[in-house]
Amino acid sequence: MTDQAETPEQEPFPKIDTSVPHSARIWNYWLGGKDNYDVDRVAGDAFREIFPGIETGARAARYFLARAVRHLAAEEGIRQFLDIGTGLPNVDNTHQIAQRVAPESRIVYVDNDPLVLAHARALLTSTAEGVTNYVDADLREPGTIVREAGKTLDFDRPVALMLMGILGHIEDHDEARSIVRQLVDALPPGSYLVQYDSTDTSEDYVRAIQQYNDGGSIPYILRSPEQIERYFDGLELLEPGVASCSRWRPDAAALGLPAEVHQYGGVALKR
Repeated sequence: MTDQAETPEQEPFPKIDTSVPHSARIWNYWLGGKDNYDVDRVAGDAFREIFPGIETGARAARYFLARAVRHLAAEEGIRQFLDIGTGLPNVDNTHQIAQRVAPESRIVYVDNDPLVLAHARALLTSTAEGVTNYVDADLREPGTIVREAGKTLDFDRPVALMLMGILGHIEDHDEARSIVRQLVDALPPGSYLVQYDSTDTSEDYVRAIQQYNDGGSIPYILRSPEQIERYFDGLELLEPGVASCSRWRPDAAALGLPAEVHQYGGVALKR
């Protein structure tokens, strides 16, 4: 991590529970990563048996993140990113993409999973010109997130708020919308919201999620594309609006993906 001189002494890592599958580790498994346990692979395989398209959707969502960050850094001049619910580090994380375009970019990751924390401390490095930091906090604590992120980011300048596949863990849709509003309200004009989540647009996906939720993991709620669009209320959506992740400004990396996956997202400007 950068800015180590400004960082308090690190607390011991909390114990990682390997008896229950965890969404970040399962997602890592689907993306071909190695930061997962047997319980996660069993759950991931069971999910895939019901919904074989999950790995394709995971890749499409990852490529959406890359395209959105690259667009904001290269075309919109954004130099600050607040990535909440980052999950486990993978190829081309937010800070790597942003700092490849603009080395001075400042990135704050937020998560509260012990395994994510361990990897963040070890792997989320930065360019010399920029900063990459990590906040251990819960999505349900937007005030804490903004306060802690403000130690690294300047909230008087535009920030890209990234909520990638995380709002489905908030079971009540109104509560999820309220959290988004509180976070967006803390951002200055010229900031952006980047968001995607999985949708209820496939019966098999709905069945697979139900089995996953019944297994004792932290529940994930599939929502309609219309419900996802409500997260952007009051903001100016960039073209093509809220769309299947593989349809959002596809590039060469997205070749081979189906035109329609069941992860929907968008990017919007705060005026």
